[in-house]
Amino acid sequence: MRPILTLRQYTHDLIVHSHDHAQLVFGLSGALDFEVEGRGSQVRQQSFVVIPSGAHHACGSPQGSRCLVLDIPDEQWLADSLGEHAEASRQLLDRPARLALDAGQSQLVSWLANSPVSDPLIARQGAVLLLASLNHARPAELGARRLPYAALDAHIEQYAAYPLQVADLARIAGLSSARLHARFMAECGQTPMDYIRSRRLHKAVGLLRETALPIGEIASRVGYSSQSAFAAAVLREFGASPGTLRREAGDKGR
Repeated sequence: MRPILTLRQYTHDLIVHSHDHAQLVFGLSGALDFEVEGRGSQVRQQSFVVIPSGAHHACGSPQGSRCLVLDIPDEQWLADSLGEHAEASRQLLDRPARLALDAGQSQLVSWLANSPVSDPLIARQGAVLLLASLNHARPAELGARRLPYAALDAHIEQYAAYPLQVADLARIAGLSSARLHARFMAECGQTPMDYIRSRRLHKAVGLLRETALPIGEIASRVGYSSQSAFAAAVLREFGASPGTLRREAGDKGR
């Protein structure tokens, strides 16, 4: 059985995953950029984020952060441990949210962070007290806005021949890399790098169909140093080779 309470250090390394249990992440120090199902916020001291079971989420902390993490074992544990408080806790854990802690809740989080939470009894009782103290909290949904696709596409178009990184798009969108990754997954169902690759290849197909540029030159213009790698990428994306796509465009023009 996984530990119920753990102390964790977060760094600039991006964490992207989901799990089959609900989780609460309480800020102790630093700032943790967080995205849950494409909705983002930042976890700091005296605040926490709710991650429902199965929710896709991403997080990272460019300057480093320390958090107390509460992993809910399962529904039966809630019923057995919280009794009449269980239903309120289920409602809290049901949707992504970021909440502020009041003075009493902050003291409890701080006390637990300085306690031997590796002790199963302390972890269990501490988790129960913490959940019970949150029963009257009113979570607000994490904020969301659509990505600025026009600006992102213009940047990819302009710099298609050069190495592009997720951080480049994150800067344009005004998000951390973690938040950008989660937003792309929620809105597009693909990673930022997959999006960059797809936009480059669509640009390449336009050049194949509308110009007489050599295929090697087109490959270079969309960031491929190898013509064979470019041809393989086009085949995977469009189900046809660059030469076939060019011939088809010529046939339609007749």
